[in-house]
Amino acid sequence: MWGGAGILLLFLSVTISLSIGTVHVPLRDVWGILAHHLPVIGGSVQADWQPAAEQIIWKVRLPRVLLGMLVGAALGIAGAAFQGVLRNPLADPYTLGVSSGASVGAAFLILFGLQFALFGAWTVPVVAFVTGTLSLVTVIILARTDGKLRTETLVLAGVVMQAFLGAFVSLMVAMSKQVINEIVFWLMGSLAMRNWSYSLILLPYLTAGALVLLGFGRAMNLFALGERQASYLGVHVERTKLIALAAATLITAAAVSVSGVVAFVGLIVPHLLRLLVGPDYRLLLPLSLIGGAFYVLWADTLARTLLSPTEIPLGVVTAFMGAPFFAYLLKRGKRMSNS
Repeated sequence: MWGGAGILLLFLSVTISLSIGTVHVPLRDVWGILAHHLPVIGGSVQADWQPAAEQIIWKVRLPRVLLGMLVGAALGIAGAAFQGVLRNPLADPYTLGVSSGASVGAAFLILFGLQFALFGAWTVPVVAFVTGTLSLVTVIILARTDGKLRTETLVLAGVVMQAFLGAFVSLMVAMSKQVINEIVFWLMGSLAMRNWSYSLILLPYLTAGALVLLGFGRAMNLFALGERQASYLGVHVERTKLIALAAATLITAAAVSVSGVVAFVGLIVPHLLRLLVGPDYRLLLPLSLIGGAFYVLWADTLARTLLSPTEIPLGVVTAFMGAPFFAYLLKRGKRMSNS
Protein backbone atom coordinates (compact mmCIF):
# COMPACT_ATOMS: atom_id res chain seq x y z
CA MET A 1 0.00 0.00 0.00
CA TRP A 2 2.72 2.48 0.97
CA GLY A 3 4.80 1.60 -2.07
CA GLY A 4 1.88 2.01 -4.47
CA ALA A 5 0.87 5.32 -2.92
CA GLY A 6 4.47 6.55 -3.03
CA ILE A 7 4.92 5.64 -6.69
CA LEU A 8 1.63 7.31 -7.63
CA LEU A 9 2.54 10.45 -5.70
CA LEU A 10 5.98 10.50 -7.31
CA PHE A 11 4.52 10.13 -10.81
CA LEU A 12 2.10 13.01 -10.23
CA SER A 13 4.96 15.11 -8.82
CA VAL A 14 7.01 14.47 -11.96
CA THR A 15 4.31 15.81 -14.25
CA ILE A 16 3.66 18.86 -12.06
CA SER A 17 7.38 19.61 -11.81
CA LEU A 18 7.77 19.33 -15.60
CA SER A 19 4.98 21.85 -16.02
CA ILE A 20 6.51 24.40 -13.63
CA GLY A 21 9.30 26.72 -14.73
CA THR A 22 10.17 30.00 -16.35
CA VAL A 23 8.07 28.87 -19.30
CA HIS A 24 4.81 27.32 -18.11
CA VAL A 25 3.72 24.20 -19.99
CA PRO A 26 0.13 23.01 -19.42
CA LEU A 27 -0.25 19.61 -17.77
CA ARG A 28 -2.20 18.37 -20.76
CA ASP A 29 0.77 19.10 -23.02
CA VAL A 30 3.16 17.46 -20.56
CA TRP A 31 1.11 14.25 -20.60
CA GLY A 32 0.92 14.35 -24.39
CA ILE A 33 4.67 14.90 -24.85
CA LEU A 34 5.54 12.05 -22.49
CA ALA A 35 3.06 9.71 -24.17
CA HIS A 36 4.34 10.76 -27.61
CA HIS A 37 7.79 9.39 -26.76
CA LEU A 38 6.58 6.02 -25.49
CA PRO A 39 7.71 3.14 -27.75
CA VAL A 40 4.34 1.47 -28.46
CA ILE A 41 1.62 4.11 -28.23
CA GLY A 42 3.72 7.14 -29.14
CA GLY A 43 2.83 7.08 -32.82
CA SER A 44 -0.90 7.31 -32.13
CA VAL A 45 -0.60 10.51 -30.03
CA GLN A 46 -1.40 13.64 -31.98
CA ALA A 47 1.21 16.38 -31.49
CA ASP A 48 -1.00 19.43 -30.97
CA TRP A 49 1.45 21.33 -28.75
CA GLN A 50 4.12 23.89 -29.59
CA PRO A 51 7.45 22.41 -30.79
CA ALA A 52 9.28 24.65 -28.30
CA ALA A 53 7.32 23.06 -25.44
CA GLU A 54 8.48 19.59 -26.50
CA GLN A 55 12.10 20.75 -26.60
CA ILE A 56 11.78 22.24 -23.11
CA ILE A 57 10.18 19.13 -21.61
CA TRP A 58 12.16 16.38 -23.35
CA LYS A 59 15.63 17.92 -23.61
CA VAL A 60 15.82 20.29 -20.63
CA ARG A 61 13.44 19.47 -17.80
CA LEU A 62 12.92 15.70 -18.03
CA PRO A 63 16.65 14.79 -17.89
CA ARG A 64 17.02 17.06 -14.86
CA VAL A 65 13.93 15.67 -13.12
CA LEU A 66 15.03 12.08 -13.74
CA LEU A 67 18.54 12.78 -12.45
CA GLY A 68 17.13 14.49 -9.36
CA MET A 69 15.01 11.45 -8.60
CA LEU A 70 17.96 9.10 -9.02
CA VAL A 71 20.17 11.25 -6.77
CA GLY A 72 17.43 11.45 -4.14
CA ALA A 73 16.77 7.71 -4.29
CA ALA A 74 20.49 6.98 -3.88
CA LEU A 75 20.93 9.30 -0.90
CA GLY A 76 17.66 8.18 0.69
CA ILE A 77 18.39 4.46 0.71
CA ALA A 78 22.04 5.07 1.63
CA GLY A 79 20.96 7.11 4.66
CA ALA A 80 18.53 4.40 5.77
CA ALA A 81 21.28 1.78 5.39
CA PHE A 82 23.79 3.80 7.42
CA GLN A 83 21.24 4.29 10.19
CA GLY A 84 20.29 0.62 10.20
CA VAL A 85 23.78 -0.86 10.17
CA LEU A 86 25.33 1.62 12.59
CA ARG A 87 22.22 1.80 14.83
CA ASN A 88 22.46 5.57 14.95
CA PRO A 89 19.50 7.75 13.90
CA LEU A 90 21.85 10.67 13.15
CA ALA A 91 23.99 8.74 10.68
CA ASP A 92 23.78 9.66 7.02
CA PRO A 93 26.23 10.08 4.11
CA TYR A 94 26.69 13.79 4.90
CA THR A 95 27.14 13.68 8.68
CA LEU A 96 29.48 10.67 8.47
CA GLY A 97 31.82 12.49 6.09
CA VAL A 98 31.23 10.24 3.08
CA SER A 99 30.03 13.16 0.95
CA SER A 100 33.06 15.23 1.97
CA GLY A 101 35.36 12.34 1.17
CA ALA A 102 33.82 11.96 -2.27
CA SER A 103 34.12 15.74 -2.72
CA VAL A 104 37.88 15.62 -2.20
CA GLY A 105 38.34 13.13 -5.02
CA ALA A 106 36.00 14.95 -7.40
CA ALA A 107 37.48 18.39 -6.66
CA PHE A 108 40.99 17.03 -7.21
CA LEU A 109 40.02 15.71 -10.64
CA ILE A 110 38.32 18.97 -11.60
CA LEU A 111 41.29 21.03 -10.40
CA PHE A 112 43.79 19.16 -12.55
CA GLY A 113 41.46 18.46 -15.50
CA LEU A 114 41.46 14.69 -14.99
CA GLN A 115 37.70 14.06 -15.14
CA PHE A 116 38.09 11.63 -18.06
CA ALA A 117 41.71 10.51 -17.55
CA LEU A 118 41.33 6.95 -16.24
CA PHE A 119 37.93 5.47 -17.03
CA GLY A 120 36.30 8.02 -19.29
CA ALA A 121 32.94 9.19 -17.95
CA TRP A 122 33.29 6.74 -15.05
CA THR A 123 36.46 8.38 -13.69
CA VAL A 124 34.81 10.79 -11.25
CA PRO A 125 32.40 8.20 -9.72
CA VAL A 126 35.20 5.65 -9.25
CA VAL A 127 37.60 8.11 -7.62
CA ALA A 128 34.79 9.59 -5.52
CA PHE A 129 33.91 6.09 -4.34
CA VAL A 130 37.50 5.40 -3.29
CA THR A 131 37.90 8.66 -1.37
CA GLY A 132 34.41 8.35 0.15
CA THR A 133 35.20 4.83 1.32
CA LEU A 134 38.50 5.92 2.87
CA SER A 135 36.66 8.70 4.70
CA LEU A 136 34.06 6.29 6.11
CA VAL A 137 36.74 3.80 7.21
CA THR A 138 38.60 6.59 9.03
CA VAL A 139 35.40 7.72 10.77
CA ILE A 140 34.67 4.16 11.95
CA ILE A 141 38.24 3.75 13.24
CA LEU A 142 37.98 7.03 15.17
CA ALA A 143 34.64 5.98 16.67
CA ARG A 144 35.84 2.55 17.83
CA THR A 145 36.74 2.06 21.46
CA ASP A 146 38.09 -1.27 22.73
CA GLY A 147 37.15 -2.91 19.45
CA LYS A 148 33.53 -1.72 19.60
CA LEU A 149 31.83 0.92 17.53
CA ARG A 150 30.61 3.63 19.88
CA THR A 151 27.53 5.16 18.32
CA GLU A 152 27.69 8.20 20.60
CA THR A 153 31.06 9.19 19.11
CA LEU A 154 30.23 8.24 15.53
CA VAL A 155 28.57 11.54 14.58
CA LEU A 156 31.34 13.52 16.30
CA ALA A 157 33.98 11.61 14.33
CA GLY A 158 32.02 12.28 11.14
CA VAL A 159 31.86 16.01 11.87
CA VAL A 160 35.62 16.06 12.53
CA MET A 161 36.34 14.24 9.26
CA GLN A 162 33.94 16.45 7.37
CA ALA A 163 35.68 19.60 8.65
CA PHE A 164 39.14 18.18 7.91
CA LEU A 165 38.28 17.14 4.35
CA GLY A 166 36.41 20.39 3.83
CA ALA A 167 39.67 22.20 4.53
CA PHE A 168 41.34 20.19 1.75
CA VAL A 169 38.58 21.12 -0.65
CA SER A 170 38.87 24.79 0.35
CA LEU A 171 42.62 24.58 -0.31
CA MET A 172 41.97 23.24 -3.80
CA VAL A 173 39.46 26.03 -4.40
CA ALA A 174 42.09 28.56 -3.37
CA MET A 175 44.63 26.93 -5.73
CA SER A 176 42.27 26.86 -8.69
CA LYS A 177 42.08 29.70 -11.17
CA GLN A 178 40.23 28.81 -14.34
CA VAL A 179 38.06 26.12 -12.70
CA ILE A 180 37.23 27.83 -9.40
CA ASN A 181 33.62 28.48 -10.41
CA GLU A 182 33.19 24.87 -11.47
CA ILE A 183 34.48 23.56 -8.13
CA VAL A 184 32.44 25.98 -6.01
CA PHE A 185 29.30 25.33 -8.06
CA TRP A 186 29.84 21.59 -7.67
CA LEU A 187 30.32 21.87 -3.89
CA MET A 188 26.99 23.67 -3.52
CA GLY A 189 25.19 20.90 -5.39
CA SER A 190 23.19 21.45 -8.55
CA LEU A 191 21.37 19.64 -11.33
CA ALA A 192 21.59 22.52 -13.80
CA MET A 193 22.84 21.78 -17.32
CA ARG A 194 22.65 18.02 -16.77
CA ASN A 195 21.69 15.84 -19.72
CA TRP A 196 20.67 12.20 -20.11
CA SER A 197 24.26 10.94 -19.85
CA TYR A 198 24.50 11.83 -16.15
CA SER A 199 21.53 9.60 -15.34
CA LEU A 200 23.12 6.79 -17.34
CA ILE A 201 26.28 7.15 -15.26
CA LEU A 202 24.42 7.00 -11.93
CA LEU A 203 21.83 4.34 -12.80
CA PRO A 204 24.13 1.25 -12.76
CA TYR A 205 25.63 2.25 -9.39
CA LEU A 206 22.20 2.85 -7.89
CA THR A 207 20.72 -0.35 -9.28
CA ALA A 208 23.55 -2.57 -8.04
CA GLY A 209 23.84 -0.88 -4.64
CA ALA A 210 20.08 -0.79 -4.02
CA LEU A 211 19.65 -4.47 -4.89
CA VAL A 212 22.35 -5.33 -2.34
CA LEU A 213 20.89 -3.12 0.39
CA LEU A 214 17.32 -4.33 -0.12
CA GLY A 215 18.50 -7.82 0.74
CA PHE A 216 19.62 -6.73 4.22
CA GLY A 217 16.27 -5.51 5.57
CA ARG A 218 15.88 -8.39 8.00
CA ALA A 219 19.49 -8.14 9.16
CA MET A 220 19.11 -4.44 9.92
CA ASN A 221 15.99 -5.19 11.96
CA LEU A 222 18.03 -7.65 14.02
CA PHE A 223 20.85 -5.10 14.39
CA ALA A 224 18.39 -3.00 16.42
CA LEU A 225 18.61 -5.70 19.12
CA GLY A 226 22.38 -5.36 19.27
CA GLU A 227 25.20 -6.95 17.31
CA ARG A 228 25.60 -9.86 19.74
CA GLN A 229 21.90 -10.74 19.62
CA ALA A 230 21.92 -10.41 15.83
CA SER A 231 24.84 -12.82 15.67
CA TYR A 232 22.98 -15.34 17.85
CA LEU A 233 20.04 -15.12 15.44
CA GLY A 234 22.18 -16.08 12.45
CA VAL A 235 23.43 -12.76 11.08
CA HIS A 236 27.07 -12.60 9.95
CA VAL A 237 27.58 -9.24 11.64
CA GLU A 238 30.94 -8.08 10.31
CA ARG A 239 30.34 -9.33 6.78
CA THR A 240 26.88 -7.73 6.69
CA LYS A 241 28.23 -4.41 7.96
CA LEU A 242 31.08 -4.44 5.44
CA ILE A 243 28.88 -5.22 2.43
CA ALA A 244 26.08 -2.82 3.43
CA LEU A 245 28.43 0.07 4.20
CA ALA A 246 30.34 -0.51 0.94
CA ALA A 247 27.10 -0.54 -1.09
CA ALA A 248 25.79 2.60 0.64
CA THR A 249 29.11 4.36 0.11
CA LEU A 250 29.16 3.32 -3.56
CA ILE A 251 25.79 4.85 -4.40
CA THR A 252 26.50 7.93 -2.26
CA ALA A 253 29.77 8.59 -4.06
CA ALA A 254 28.10 8.05 -7.44
CA ALA A 255 25.29 10.48 -6.55
CA VAL A 256 27.73 13.11 -5.27
CA SER A 257 29.84 12.75 -8.41
CA VAL A 258 26.98 13.79 -10.73
CA SER A 259 25.17 16.35 -8.56
CA GLY A 260 27.71 17.72 -6.12
CA VAL A 261 27.13 17.79 -2.36
CA VAL A 262 23.42 17.53 -1.53
CA ALA A 263 23.16 17.46 2.24
CA PHE A 264 20.69 15.95 4.73
CA VAL A 265 18.59 13.92 2.28
CA GLY A 266 19.74 10.64 3.83
CA LEU A 267 18.98 12.01 7.29
CA ILE A 268 15.51 13.48 6.79
CA VAL A 269 13.86 10.96 4.46
CA PRO A 270 14.33 7.78 6.59
CA HIS A 271 13.21 9.65 9.73
CA LEU A 272 10.02 10.94 8.14
CA LEU A 273 9.24 7.51 6.74
CA ARG A 274 9.95 5.90 10.11
CA LEU A 275 7.25 8.12 11.62
CA LEU A 276 4.79 6.87 8.95
CA VAL A 277 5.53 3.15 8.59
CA GLY A 278 7.52 2.25 11.69
CA PRO A 279 11.06 0.93 12.15
CA ASP A 280 10.86 -2.14 9.87
CA TYR A 281 13.79 -1.85 7.45
CA ARG A 282 12.12 -4.23 5.03
CA LEU A 283 9.75 -1.32 4.39
CA LEU A 284 12.09 1.57 5.14
CA LEU A 285 14.72 0.65 2.55
CA PRO A 286 12.46 0.49 -0.55
CA LEU A 287 10.35 3.43 0.65
CA SER A 288 13.52 5.48 1.18
CA LEU A 289 14.20 5.03 -2.54
CA ILE A 290 10.82 6.52 -3.38
CA GLY A 291 10.88 9.12 -0.59
CA GLY A 292 14.37 10.33 -1.48
CA ALA A 293 13.37 10.71 -5.13
CA PHE A 294 10.27 12.68 -4.11
CA TYR A 295 12.23 14.91 -1.71
CA VAL A 296 15.02 15.89 -4.12
CA LEU A 297 12.55 16.30 -6.99
CA TRP A 298 10.66 19.01 -5.09
CA ALA A 299 13.80 20.53 -3.59
CA ASP A 300 15.20 20.99 -7.11
CA THR A 301 11.86 22.35 -8.33
CA LEU A 302 12.05 24.98 -5.59
CA ALA A 303 15.70 25.65 -6.45
CA ARG A 304 14.93 26.49 -10.08
CA THR A 305 11.60 28.31 -9.58
CA LEU A 306 11.71 30.10 -6.22
CA LEU A 307 13.81 33.04 -7.46
CA SER A 308 13.32 32.47 -11.18
CA PRO A 309 15.12 33.24 -13.45
CA THR A 310 17.93 33.12 -10.83
CA GLU A 311 18.60 29.55 -9.72
CA ILE A 312 19.40 28.54 -6.13
CA PRO A 313 21.93 25.68 -5.76
CA LEU A 314 20.19 22.44 -4.82
CA GLY A 315 22.50 21.83 -1.87
CA VAL A 316 21.54 25.19 -0.41
CA VAL A 317 17.83 24.31 -0.51
CA THR A 318 18.30 20.88 1.11
CA ALA A 319 20.58 22.40 3.77
CA PHE A 320 17.97 25.06 4.61
CA MET A 321 15.40 22.31 5.11
CA GLY A 322 17.70 19.74 6.69
CA ALA A 323 19.71 21.72 9.23
CA PRO A 324 16.71 22.68 11.43
CA PHE A 325 15.49 19.07 11.29
CA PHE A 326 18.96 17.86 12.33
CA ALA A 327 18.91 20.28 15.28
CA TYR A 328 15.47 18.97 16.26
CA LEU A 329 16.75 15.38 16.23
CA LEU A 330 19.72 16.32 18.41
CA LYS A 331 17.47 18.04 20.93
CA ARG A 332 14.99 15.19 20.88
CA GLY A 333 17.77 12.64 21.45
CA LYS A 334 19.15 14.67 24.33
CA ARG A 335 15.69 14.94 25.91
CA MET A 336 15.12 11.18 25.59
CA SER A 337 18.52 10.38 27.10
CA ASN A 338 17.78 12.58 30.11
CA SER A 339 14.35 11.08 30.72
